[in-house]
Order: sequence, then structure tokens, then C-alpha cells
Amino acid sequence: MAPAKGKILIISAPSGSGKTTILKRVLAETPEVTYSVSATTRKPRSNDVHGKDYFFVSEEEFLKGIKEGAFVEWEKVYDYYYGTYKNFIFDIINQGRHILLEIDVKGALNIKSQFPESVSVFIIPPDIETLRQRLQNRKTESEADLKKRLDLAVHELQEKDKFDYRVVNAELDTAVKELHDLILKIIKKEN
Repeated sequence: MAPAKGKILIISAPSGSGKTTILKRVLAETPEVTYSVSATTRKPRSNDVHGKDYFFVSEEEFLKGIKEGAFVEWEKVYDYYYGTYKNFIFDIINQGRHILLEIDVKGALNIKSQFPESVSVFIIPPDIETLRQRLQNRKTESEADLKKRLDLAVHELQEKDKFDYRVVNAELDTAVKELHDLILKIIKKEN
């Protein structure tokens, strides 16, 4: 008998909401969930690892993947392409394992429309000013990029009610515990 299909967990948030920090801690405590590595054309940051944080590919390679239908979803965000490889998702869930996708809001809603059985979680910053401070403290964006991210964040926050669950990241340890407990509840349901 083939194993039951694994669950697709979608985590999204505006840039700077702390989702990557939260997810690294949650995934370290949740070995039954596999992290979906996205492809991107952006350059790696100093702490990024190819194949672990992202698959860093050239724009030419990414566009070829789009043409060949390699992505279940893709988007151009902040002048760079991001996408989720179809085969990566299907390989995991068909083995009965759970997969967690960390993607932008538009991509999350796209995945949810293709996989209605997936479960989506939106991580919310306590307020826009806190979000601005977090982005500035990262020191990874120019002023122009910071403005783009904040403008998009305002739009993305309007989409939060389209997600199955919401977690506010006002205090990191609390947000980590809340998301971890929620993921365990989701993956244990019907298993």
C-alpha cells in the first residue's frame, strides 16, 4: 500500500516579518517536515547556502524552467525571479512526507488555489513601523529597495485574511512556539 500523501504547508509574510528566523527555529524542532527550497535569480547573501536556502540560478536558467513548466509557481519580486520546483513538492508529498513552502504572498495564494488541501499560515509583523525597523536593521537593502519592500508589505498585509491561520510576530519566542504548535496540530490531523 502506498503511503498517504504528505501535507503541503505554506508560510508567507511581508519581507522583514521574521518568517525566515521563525522557520529556521521551527524546522529545527520539526524533523517530520521538509523545507521546500525555492529557486531564485537574486545573488546569495553572505549567510545563504545554495541548495539549502535557495537554488541560486541564472536568469537564463530560470526563464528556461518557466518555458519548460518546471515551476508550480513563480514570480518576479524586487527585480528577481523566485519559484517553486514542481518535482520537489511532488517527490516529497508522494513519499508521505510533509513539505513546508516559504513563499511570497502572491505565490502562496497561487499554491493554495492549485492545492486547496494545503494549509496556509500568514506571519504578521506587529505594525509597519516595527517592520521598517527590522528591514533597516538587516542592512541588506538600499533605500529604494526598502521603500519597495514597505510598499509591497502594505499591500500584502491586506491579503492576510485569505490565509487559514495567522501568527503575529511581536515576540520571537512566542511566535516560534505558536507556529511550531500549529504545524504539529496540522500534520497530526488525519495521520
